[in-house]
Amino acid sequence: MLHPYDDPSVPYRSQQDQTTINSQPTVAGTPVYSENAPGFQQNPPSPPPSNRRSSGRLRTGAIIVLTLLLAIVFGTGLFAGWEYGRGTSTPAASKSGTGVLQPGTNPTATVPALTGNNSDAVREAVIAKVRPAVVEVDVTTPNGGALGSGVIIDKRGYIVTNNHVVNGAKSIGVVLYDGTRVPAQLVGTDPADDLAVLKITPPAAGLTVANLGDSSKLQVGQEVLAIGNPLGITQTVTNGIISALGRNVNEQNGAVIPNAIQTDAPINPGNSGGALVDMQGNLIGIPTLSAIDPEFNTPANGVGFAIPSNRVQSIASQIIQTGKVTHTGRAALGIRVQTVDATLAAQDNLSIDHGALIVSVVPNGAADQAHLQAGDVIVQIDNKPVNDISSLGDALLGKNPGDMVSVKVYRGNQQLTVSVKLGELQAG
Repeated sequence: MLHPYDDPSVPYRSQQDQTTINSQPTVAGTPVYSENAPGFQQNPPSPPPSNRRSSGRLRTGAIIVLTLLLAIVFGTGLFAGWEYGRGTSTPAASKSGTGVLQPGTNPTATVPALTGNNSDAVREAVIAKVRPAVVEVDVTTPNGGALGSGVIIDKRGYIVTNNHVVNGAKSIGVVLYDGTRVPAQLVGTDPADDLAVLKITPPAAGLTVANLGDSSKLQVGQEVLAIGNPLGITQTVTNGIISALGRNVNEQNGAVIPNAIQTDAPINPGNSGGALVDMQGNLIGIPTLSAIDPEFNTPANGVGFAIPSNRVQSIASQIIQTGKVTHTGRAALGIRVQTVDATLAAQDNLSIDHGALIVSVVPNGAADQAHLQAGDVIVQIDNKPVNDISSLGDALLGKNPGDMVSVKVYRGNQQLTVSVKLGELQAG
């Protein structure tokens, strides 16, 4: 089967062969956002603040079945032709003007240094520091309502949430920590990263703003807290650890979350768009989805995923400044490829029975400029072997636009090694 890897007309499409984890309790093999689990009630707009906070029960509403089906790919590349870089550099668009995130001026709780016997005090201080920056996002859609979470990241009233929370919204409301409900405007979205930015008018008392941490410094095993509105129960905190880093989550609508943070802190319907924080009170990820056990078609215990804060900062800064993403940060090889197996090798008379066959190259793209051509079979990137399209994606994981990579290919019976300067995938 042919797979479009770097088609400029559909830059975020992803249709590779992949091993899936079933996250849809009613449809085998099709993971979904946690908001779409059976029985989860999407909610209409909140009642007035005077009686809203006294009720912890989930409000009634229509169940919205999103068409965005997810496939979770553990440790494999998404598009063998491109991949997100893990670098922490900020695009030029976010280095000046309105794209620079502005911290809050409201006082926040001080988090003491963690010692051997004060873990409870530290945890409580982190919660006190971050929870006022986490909001509930209520969405009205043509089919009813939806509920999610959001995080205030700028004192001017900018809030980051998931694109799937606000997708198709007719109107959006935000409920602040003190129960005040305010209208919100959608500034811009990035469906490819499942991120969106909202804007509210800050109250006279100002806003508590979450501090974005550096997700590149995270370590597997460190403790984290998830704060959001699971099942409509406001300001709920769950705790756990970072279970893994560098997970690639692929959504069939084309959205991809590369280098996602995996955590066992419970992520439930309504947590999407909330805060994943470290024990210093830094926002290190935006919880987005959880997996479903394929055997029992029920939510998997402790398998949730979050978008890394470095990616959040890059994307949100661009949306705040321009209303859209101007720099994707995705390294592009500029090819369309197909997995080589024994059948394809015999059919196309290839000299090798594994690798990634280049079907076409994007004109003037990275591969084209390095004189790679259709019919070449990629078998290695730098020192990493390439046996199929998934391992090609693995080999490109962590690369950034402008990086030089060594690409080993078979061209007929001849083996060549070509240096390729990776390009950047253009925003769609």
